[in-house]
Amino acid sequence: MTTTSYTPKLITALREGYSATTFRADAIAGLTVAIVALPLAMALGIASGASPDKGLVTAVVAGFLISALGGSRVQVGGPTGAFVVVVFNVIAQHGYDGLLIATLLAGAILIVAGAARLGQMIKYIPHPVVTGFTAGIAVIIASSQVKDFLGLAINSVPADFLPKWQAYFGAISTIQWTTVAVGTGALAIIVGLRRYAPKLPGFLIAVVVSSVVVALLKLPVDTIGSRFPHLPAGLPMPSLPAFSLAKVNEVLPSAFTIAFLAGIEALLSAVVADGMAGTRHRSNQELIGQGIANVASALFGGLPATGAIARTATNIRSGARTPIAGMMHAAFLLIFVLFATDLMAYVPMAALAAILFMVAWGMSEYERFLALLRMPGTDRAVLLLTFGLTVLVDLTVAIGVGVTLASLLFMARMAEAVEVDAGVTNDPELDAEDMHQRDALPPGVEVFRINGPFFFGVAGELLDTLRRVGEPPKAIILRMRLVPLLDTSGVQALEKFVEQARIAGARVILSGVRPQPFSMLKRARLGRSSGKLTYAPDYAKAIAAAAKVVGEA
Repeated sequence: MTTTSYTPKLITALREGYSATTFRADAIAGLTVAIVALPLAMALGIASGASPDKGLVTAVVAGFLISALGGSRVQVGGPTGAFVVVVFNVIAQHGYDGLLIATLLAGAILIVAGAARLGQMIKYIPHPVVTGFTAGIAVIIASSQVKDFLGLAINSVPADFLPKWQAYFGAISTIQWTTVAVGTGALAIIVGLRRYAPKLPGFLIAVVVSSVVVALLKLPVDTIGSRFPHLPAGLPMPSLPAFSLAKVNEVLPSAFTIAFLAGIEALLSAVVADGMAGTRHRSNQELIGQGIANVASALFGGLPATGAIARTATNIRSGARTPIAGMMHAAFLLIFVLFATDLMAYVPMAALAAILFMVAWGMSEYERFLALLRMPGTDRAVLLLTFGLTVLVDLTVAIGVGVTLASLLFMARMAEAVEVDAGVTNDPELDAEDMHQRDALPPGVEVFRINGPFFFGVAGELLDTLRRVGEPPKAIILRMRLVPLLDTSGVQALEKFVEQARIAGARVILSGVRPQPFSMLKRARLGRSSGKLTYAPDYAKAIAAAAKVVGEA
């Protein structure tokens, strides 16, 4: 572990020298991202079951710290759509204090994960799982906005997916066509600007235009002011939520889910940023920065936060050069929070619903989803199961089941790929020694070549191979030159193999054992000094050792 890997990119950028030209580029990028983030933060705050000011507080506090302390040069953080489902459920089940505790715990988990150098673990999350739960979240976000987009008269919308749609269809006669027109107009502005003028801030323009129209025409539609009449201005003072051991136990599973989502999305966003900007992030420091930012967000009464791919991409396209751009984005949002919070009251809820429809569409990654459906059956099963469980059951369950199923299927495929070979093979990738391993075999000696990682999925194969041998030999050579990995179950299977061979009067000789398997065997007291096994550096010496055993028998 090097000191550099735990140095925030801000410090690295400042050490390289920071000029007025660079500051100007960062400030312009920060302002551009703030314009994009302003309506988005409000919309995500409301969609999460909180209020728009909570989304803004998160974007200010967490957004500043993610850039200042993270391991990416151009990452922009804040509330994201990935958290909407989890946050909504936590607030519904445990209240807002429960969410703050869960966010604090999630921040601590991220800090520990970064300190434990788990930043590289992102590469081991199966792609169908990530795509499945992301698409599922997108469906849930879009579903949650139907009431506000259509102006349906429903006092309390059920949290679960199917009951929610039952409530929508039950209230379909209460559609307010004025609200639909406002929402459709906002959606048309966003889609039109994205197609014909993609550099303009479509979200903000849609919110401003719809707000002005509603205010001037005095349209009877629901707005932030009518929904949240007592929004506080400015940032609250930091404080700790009311802790209790029972509450911590209740929200701990949600805390792990928040930490998992924050870690995955932050590191995915950092990877995307590296590809766009030609930089290289520090994954472990990024997790630590994310953790500190989430702790601070909870102390200020905010929501969970992580790296936001869309805002990060906007930051890069706007010319950002250092983390100061992300810090400036938070500073510009703070100015709005301090001096212009009253303007939020005029924003129609239907316009925010239109924004979240677009967020959900972007999250769905439908092209990638369809591409995975064309993959082998196992990948399709993981994708559809994760997607279905996310929508119909629970995100935590979906991630757990998806990762578990993907891991089991992977191990099944690996087990099929591992060979315990006793005969001649015509594999052209093997050298002559492997292809003719039985040619020089002395009488009373048996040989098996193991090809591939020897883990619990294939551990039983070795014992089955021994049982298939007819007359017990005097010596058994296990060729392990092609075994890169041996796990605990493999060690136990090998230990049983040695014991059964001993009972049958045979000596086991290991040939060409590589460092990791040798280390595992040594830990299990099956090393050279154990006397239970004979080790040979190569196959020729293994044959010589076997001949000696047969001669002594």
